[in-house]
Amino acid sequence: MKILFIGDVVGSPGRDMVEQYLPALKEKYKPHVTIINGENAAAGKGITEKIYKQFLQWGAQVITMGNHTWAKKEIFEFIDDAKYMIRPANFPENNPGEGMVFLKLNGMEIAVINIQGRTFLPAIDDPFAKIDKLIDQAQKRTNIIFVDFHAEVTSEKQAMGYFVDGRVSAIVGTHTHVQTSDERILPQGTAYITDVGMTGPYDAILGVEKETILKKFVTGLPVRHEVDKKGRTQLSAVLMTIDDKTGKAAAVERILINPDHPFFR
Repeated sequence: MKILFIGDVVGSPGRDMVEQYLPALKEKYKPHVTIINGENAAAGKGITEKIYKQFLQWGAQVITMGNHTWAKKEIFEFIDDAKYMIRPANFPENNPGEGMVFLKLNGMEIAVINIQGRTFLPAIDDPFAKIDKLIDQAQKRTNIIFVDFHAEVTSEKQAMGYFVDGRVSAIVGTHTHVQTSDERILPQGTAYITDVGMTGPYDAILGVEKETILKKFVTGLPVRHEVDKKGRTQLSAVLMTIDDKTGKAAAVERILINPDHPFFR
């Protein structure tokens, strides 16, 4: 099984990149499952029902979220009906939505889990204890398990990678918006990358207008974050090949489409 994961989509520039390049990516790599992190898809924070449905129409099967899940109030009106959108599973139990979804395709089943770190992020439930429970649940149905770990700190992401190594097929990091070059297969057979990177503005700072962020650092004054809509764009993704029988990773490939990438030529 091939799994294509597209990293944090930021605002309309990120959505445009998905719409433009996802067909070409599917043609080139032929993934069986496409997953998109959409927690920044609506104006840089949150997601709307329209955007969720667009991602499905463009070819995604699952949308994962993160710490900005509740940024748009309208999500409370549709999240329980959005069967292919998951938010971090270690949010408090009384939160709407689910943290894991199962997909059936070609006689196989894959479990997709969304979990969130706690270092420099809200103090929610323990992600390590929660992932243990979810893996136990998922393994009763399938040996193909994919995890989006939405976390701030690289050490926490690496720790989670080794914690689940051999028990899940793949774990990818999201949230920090900068693609890392450490894609690998961990010793027990789990595909791993610390951060997939961002899909959105290229000539910006984490997707936000660079002038705004520079002002914040230079003056120390609060600023309003605005998605950069005037510059060039990029798409960050990772492709993982999973052995259908063992659930172990056979290959992991980092993908980066930016102004210097052959896709643009």
